[in-house]
Formats: sequence, structure tokens, C-alpha cells
Amino acid sequence: MDDQLALRIQLFREGGHVPSEVVDFVAAELSSLEDEGHVVTEASAGMLTSHLMMALGRLLDGEPIEQFLTDDQVASELAGHPGAVARARAVSARAEQDLGAALPESEVNFLGMHLAVLGGHGPSAPPG
Repeated sequence: MDDQLALRIQLFREGGHVPSEVVDFVAAELSSLEDEGHVVTEASAGMLTSHLMMALGRLLDGEPIEQFLTDDQVASELAGHPGAVARARAVSARAEQDLGAALPESEVNFLGMHLAVLGGHGPSAPPG
């Protein structure tokens, strides 16, 4: 993890808008991705980090998460990335177990898109 992504996480932690258990959960998920050989930096995972922090924070605060008009498009795009979808579902299951808040399908899809992009930065990604 680079300094910029660590700063993003620190700002979430110090800002108080996201429960500390969510910040810890997301930081642990990023560490797991990094341990698996993914390049986890501000450039590769900054949006994933913010999206997951905000989604889980809203869920823990009891705020509704709406379906998006683009859900079908996103699901279609994910058809070529079954590993990213499986990972997103696993993150949702861990969130339910650890935080008591499973991600709704729309958020699983968006997380899957972020993970598909991050997969392009993984150990099997082409150099570039």
C-alpha cells in the first residue's frame, strides 16, 4: 500500500463519518488483496476503498442503498470477470459476518467492477 492510499484510509478513520469497524474491515480487505499479489495503491484501489467505506458506512447507519439504473449494464460487464464477482460476494459475506451488514446486489456489482479493474494490476497482469 502506498502512502496516498494509507492517507485516504487515515482520513476516513479521523473524519468520523465512517464507523471505525468499517475502516478496519476495509483496511483488512486491502491487505488481503495485497498479500495475494495485487498492486494496492491509491491509483489502483483508491476508488474501491472509498466506495466500500461509504457503502458499508451507510448500511451500518441504516441508510437505504438504492438499485441503480445501470445495474443490468454492470452485471453484463462483469460476465467476463467471474473471479471479481466471486471475490465481491466473498467480501459481502465477510461484511455480514464481521459487521452485520451484507452488501446489496447493486453494491456487490460495483465492488466487482472495482475488483475487476484491480485484477488488471495483479500478479498475472501484463506489464505496463
